[in-house]
Amino acid sequence: MAAVIKAVTAEKVASLKTYKASELSTGDLLALTARPRIDFTSILDTVTPIVEDVRKRGDAAVKEFTARFDGVDLSSVCVPIEELADPEISAESKEAFDIAYENIKAFHEAQRSAPLEVETMPGVRCRRVTRPIGAVGIYVPGGTAVLPSSTLMMAVPAQIAGCRTVVMATPPRKDGQVTPEVLYCAKKAGVTHVLKAGGAQAVDKLLGPGNQYVTAAKMLLQNSEAMVSIDMPAGPSEVLVIADAEASPAHVAADLLSQAEHGPDSQVVLVALPGVDLAAVEDEVDRQCDALPRGDVARKALSHSCIVVAKDKAEAANFSNMYAPEHLIVNVEDAEDWLPLLDNAGSVFLGRWTPESVGDYASGTNHVLPTYGYARMYSGVSLDTFQKKMTVQSLTLEGLRNVGPAVAHMAAVEGLDAHRRAVTMRLGLPN
Repeated sequence: MAAVIKAVTAEKVASLKTYKASELSTGDLLALTARPRIDFTSILDTVTPIVEDVRKRGDAAVKEFTARFDGVDLSSVCVPIEELADPEISAESKEAFDIAYENIKAFHEAQRSAPLEVETMPGVRCRRVTRPIGAVGIYVPGGTAVLPSSTLMMAVPAQIAGCRTVVMATPPRKDGQVTPEVLYCAKKAGVTHVLKAGGAQAVDKLLGPGNQYVTAAKMLLQNSEAMVSIDMPAGPSEVLVIADAEASPAHVAADLLSQAEHGPDSQVVLVALPGVDLAAVEDEVDRQCDALPRGDVARKALSHSCIVVAKDKAEAANFSNMYAPEHLIVNVEDAEDWLPLLDNAGSVFLGRWTPESVGDYASGTNHVLPTYGYARMYSGVSLDTFQKKMTVQSLTLEGLRNVGPAVAHMAAVEGLDAHRRAVTMRLGLPN
């Protein structure tokens, strides 16, 4: 691509190619928004037989797959949470998770909406009421990273919504037990059952982050006779950072690496405004990556990441909206002024002192977010995710007289005579 103005040498762990947005065509910009490719065909070839076997053989199949993939022999698969002893965790961990719980609870409780009622015309009353989804399954990863924070992010809004059954699926430890911190959060947030495997059963909706196999299984079940919905399709974790000349290179590098360390297929993007010292950012990425326990993972993610140089605020916001990141960090002066320009992001982090990490853990917002560009049309998990809306209408005779003739005429136009008669018979009109 002609607009490439430099590429970091192979010795640099960042491997971040740099592009000038003003020199790129729309097609070139769209090409930069492409994520690392996921071969769902081959993944579904792996996942489909597993799902089918579990459908046929139930718990017996779950036990076999847990033994094969997690190296754990389970005596029981799904148990009521009250049968599990309260876990022992440190006082420091309890305090941290309790703070996160209260903040997440406060933010999601504020999302409650009042019932909607409108009289569209005299005698015609229409309402919209909210009901909880009866049973939900939440998946809490437990592979290369154990995520008790994800337990809170999904179980707390389910608790607020009033879901009667909340099944938490999480891979067990080698001793067959649930990670203590995960169990502590689950008990605190109202989980009712624990499935010690990477799946869920007997639920109406499946939610939660996970790798491409988890995503493929969720999408497969959504389109099967299982009749379940899912929170959203998702891909690997990602972040886009917009930085100006005054942004600390160390902070920018840390924010990029906080997502790069999630997995080798993660992607990070820096959108640099005029004056950003790119060499300083690259040096910081290089230095900090060397110090990370998951540095090798981050290096692989950085190999398919990039820097986009924007000439001004409009160009930066335009590229960000095209990319539609899972996480969007706006590390600029007067960051609040940028919000009206930003349309597509799972979660936005405004200002110098707002790292993405606070949203991952304890600010109160939810960290289960659309990735892979799905932020263009999906929202992150919220209270609404665990609810469904019903419309209700009730008419008086006056109301039916007001609206009925229009309904009868429209039914006649569409050739649906029984629809028409349901109105005309009530009104004593010719059939």
